[in-house]
Amino acid sequence: MPDVKHFDPDATLETVVRLFWRQGVASTGIQDVVTATGLNRSSLYATFGGKQELYLAALRRYLERRSQPMFRRLAEDERGLPAVSEFFGSLIEARCSGEYARWGCMVSNAHAGAENSEPEVRTVLDQHHQELRDALYAALVSAERQGQLAPGADPGASADLLALLAYGVNLRSRAGADAATLTTTVTAALDSIADRAAA
Repeated sequence: MPDVKHFDPDATLETVVRLFWRQGVASTGIQDVVTATGLNRSSLYATFGGKQELYLAALRRYLERRSQPMFRRLAEDERGLPAVSEFFGSLIEARCSGEYARWGCMVSNAHAGAENSEPEVRTVLDQHHQELRDALYAALVSAERQGQLAPGADPGASADLLALLAYGVNLRSRAGADAATLTTTVTAALDSIADRAAA
């Protein structure tokens, strides 16, 4: 008889995402996972593999369920700089208030942790960065087309700058930076590439 799973792997993975996101992979032992999910080690190992495989599955789930929908909305929004401003406003709100306040971004946290030395983890981080940068670039091309960018502002270089700013928001919010301070910084960055005459 095949082994019948008496738990929902999908719901279990969501629990694991929150655990690794809040605590980080280095501070999370397999016993923490057992406690959080209510499953025994053999069930976890049989379904997901060891801790590293479980972390990778959680990191990919985070990218798929949390990051990519935001990136798609930004890339498909043709309002230009208002869309970029709204993206950062939503990011700051998510990082500084609500259930996940001060958790940062699971992917940004991985950039700052020792786990980024693992090739499979780095692949996920690189994918996240490219998709973030591409979404910002798409929005900035729309901004350029509508005459919203300052003369000489390059959408590609500006997308690189704003992608780094997004990581900064994620990491500084985890360290306790308040929403008002982060918003002031983002506003200054956007003002530096905006065409004041179009405002």
